[in-house]
Amino acid sequence: MDLRRLSSFLAVVEEGHFGRAASRLFLSPAAVTQHVQQLERELGTRLLDRGNGPAAPTAAGRRLASHARTLLAAANAAVEDVTEAAQRASAASSLAARGLRVGVMGHGSAEVTPAAVNAFRRARPEVPLKLVQLTFTEHCSALREDRVDVAFVRPAIQSEGIEVDILTTEQRIVAVPAASQLADAAATGVRVADIIDLPYLRLPRHTPRPFTDYLYFDEGERRAPDCALTPHDVLTSVAAGRGAGSGLKSFARYYPWPGTVYVPVLDAPCAHSVLATRAGDPNPEVRIFRALTVALARELGTFAAR
Repeated sequence: MDLRRLSSFLAVVEEGHFGRAASRLFLSPAAVTQHVQQLERELGTRLLDRGNGPAAPTAAGRRLASHARTLLAAANAAVEDVTEAAQRASAASSLAARGLRVGVMGHGSAEVTPAAVNAFRRARPEVPLKLVQLTFTEHCSALREDRVDVAFVRPAIQSEGIEVDILTTEQRIVAVPAASQLADAAATGVRVADIIDLPYLRLPRHTPRPFTDYLYFDEGERRAPDCALTPHDVLTSVAAGRGAGSGLKSFARYYPWPGTVYVPVLDAPCAHSVLATRAGDPNPEVRIFRALTVALARELGTFAAR
């Protein structure tokens, strides 16, 4: 049964007039009349009384009108369902074509970061993967501004719309010039009271508070002349004797730097590196990367935090 004919017939029943039905359907009155006549011939019975007043359904027409509403509603539901599925498939295809953008602050989460990237490439070789270097100011902004899909950052953060998975828990260290008196404590360590007043490098004003608290051990003052956005900035200034920096213990493994010495801070609370993602991100590649990373962190966590 032709749905166009049913639609025309039902419009006449509901409007009580061929002309108004035609206007509602953006058809000519002749086309609507033809649709109704074709239905009547197909069913072998008169469906509408065409008197001088409103077009009224016959007994058969009333029954057909009830079925027509059900059939047309089902057809519309089918179209909407298929359209939604097509849109989802298109969105998924678009996300897959864009690939996965992995933000990494400094060395990320030590050995967990390269292990996760390589595991994802093996699991999803058809998905392009791009590494994006993040500065100390980009804990959440790169995710919020849709510049990355996942981000290896530190320390752990709490921010609306952002989910984090803790990957490593590490001892804190300070980076000092090799000529500093504190350099002699590289093997034995120091306490927070010994390093709280070091001339730590400055950070841009828009740096998120969690990172400034982390870098300055919550209360240290910033007296160094240089500003740092990346580990390279920190180490260049420290080696030149222009300030001090702080980080996680794994930082020393990834950034051996002439003229710079790393000293463990014995009584500072351990800090975390995390994988940050947008809460409820529909991208399936994000879910896959996150699951792989968390699983690898369980395997490598102790090794990465050594």
